[in-house]
Amino acid sequence: MSRTYTVDVIAGDGIGKEVVPAAMRCVDAVARDEGFTIRWRERDWGSERYLADGAMMPSDGLDQLADGDAVFLGAVGTPDVPDHVTLWGLLIPIRREFLQYINLRPVRLLPGITSPLRDAGGLDVMVVRENVEGEYSEIGGRSYRGRPEETASQQAVFTRAGIERTARFAAELARTRSGRLVSATKSNGIIHSMPFWDEVVADTVSDYDGVALESVLIDALAARAVLKPGSLDVVVASNLFGDILSDLVAALAGSIGVAPSANLNPTREFPSMFEPVHGSAPDIAGKGVANPVGQMWAGALMLEHLGRPEAARRIVAAFEAALADGVRTPDLGGRAGTDEFTDAVLAQLGVS
Repeated sequence: MSRTYTVDVIAGDGIGKEVVPAAMRCVDAVARDEGFTIRWRERDWGSERYLADGAMMPSDGLDQLADGDAVFLGAVGTPDVPDHVTLWGLLIPIRREFLQYINLRPVRLLPGITSPLRDAGGLDVMVVRENVEGEYSEIGGRSYRGRPEETASQQAVFTRAGIERTARFAAELARTRSGRLVSATKSNGIIHSMPFWDEVVADTVSDYDGVALESVLIDALAARAVLKPGSLDVVVASNLFGDILSDLVAALAGSIGVAPSANLNPTREFPSMFEPVHGSAPDIAGKGVANPVGQMWAGALMLEHLGRPEAARRIVAAFEAALADGVRTPDLGGRAGTDEFTDAVLAQLGVS
């Protein structure tokens, strides 16, 4: 019997409106071949809605998403709306209300793409980022605005439960790969939360035979990612460190436009959300040259999460083959537009 999955689509802003339809075409094509169906529920949520109605999504938006199998997000952000409004009005509430406490970001050097590094051989990293607490808490505030005494405070919040579940996910992932796990820290300078992070990660990972844990200061880890990218396999990090590090590693792979992201609720109590790492790129929006690889790869991560690993593998193999054939968008040094690249991927999938 054919299975139907319900996926909420939020193309959002800028190039999100271009790369999301491109990725949907590929997901639909492979779904037809594999004998299942995606029922897309398109949501016109984003900055345009905010400018018209004062909110990025409806007041019952989370309720509308709750009965779906996944959320497929493009990008949010526009010069007309402050970034903290777009993020805290859409992306972050979805992550937190649906307990998407794992942000998984795979990065590797794809065929036909040149890294800015002289030697990027062996670049194949999985960054496991804690996604709902840490440095991105809502605790804090500002006072005496506009006066010499003006102050701002932001409190990082780390819980044992939050660190443990992130470390367990990372350790289980490492055990399926090389067994090497690096934990990002800054316990020499951040004297409360980071030593706590180190202790809980070490205690948790000790339960996993065959997993070797290495704790590395975040500044040294950033340098190591550039100088010895092949020495990294699975990296576990707090919300802030994981956010920055994953973008750095994606850039080392040649373009942030190819990197995907999965916001996972591993218990499957709530839907998970899948998105590219790149932003809305207003400078190229509407020109038809946006790179859809990150969105396509996010679609593959979604299919894997939905229990369709072969369909996921086929999408990744198809865009890798298109890149290997020299079909590339301008950010990768090519001349193909979004539609042309998508057509090449569909051809590799054996459909048109």
